[in-house]
Amino acid sequence: MSTAWNTHMNLFRLSGDILHLVSFFLLIFKIRSTRSCAGISLKTQTLFAVVFVTRYLDLMWNWHSLYLVAMKLIFIGSTFYIIYLMGWKYSSTYNKEEEKRLRVLYIIIPCFVLALFVNQRFTLWEVLWAFSIYLESVAIIPQLMLLQKTKSVETLTSHYIFCLGGYRTLYLINWIFRYLTEPHYSQWIVWVAGTVQTVLYCDFFYYYFKSIK
Repeated sequence: MSTAWNTHMNLFRLSGDILHLVSFFLLIFKIRSTRSCAGISLKTQTLFAVVFVTRYLDLMWNWHSLYLVAMKLIFIGSTFYIIYLMGWKYSSTYNKEEEKRLRVLYIIIPCFVLALFVNQRFTLWEVLWAFSIYLESVAIIPQLMLLQKTKSVETLTSHYIFCLGGYRTLYLINWIFRYLTEPHYSQWIVWVAGTVQTVLYCDFFYYYFKSIK
């Protein structure tokens, strides 16, 4: 299983992890405080759940780092809790009509097929790891499409998306830093997918900073 890149810590990665945690807090706080899922994509949350479950299968045997174990459990637990809030507790506030045209299988299947052909080693764990990397890079698409359809976004929702984009941007800087400081460091699957993911946030970043000026 490809966990080597997870064992190196620096300020950029730590900051990215913190932003990722903050994004979960903001989204859960938004839903609980307003008792509404309006403006939040359940399909994006479902895709993130698939990402975390397939990537963190090593939780069954890999407990060498308490930090990593805690982060993985928080990511999985928080995502499924958000899905519970949206799909059950506050389901009446979730607008299914806004998302019905986008089928998540159109996102999942191409990522899985790509993982079958482009991976580090053709084993079950490596294919699932590559699949999770590819899927995470495009999982935000339903959320961005929902924002374009509704033409409006609540403040906490925009902060949530900004934290997600910020986390990925900091990870991109982390990879550059590691490439410059660590001999033989190479994770091109992560680099390419992470760059694609960061680019997807660029348009949102533009309007986010424009709105707060």
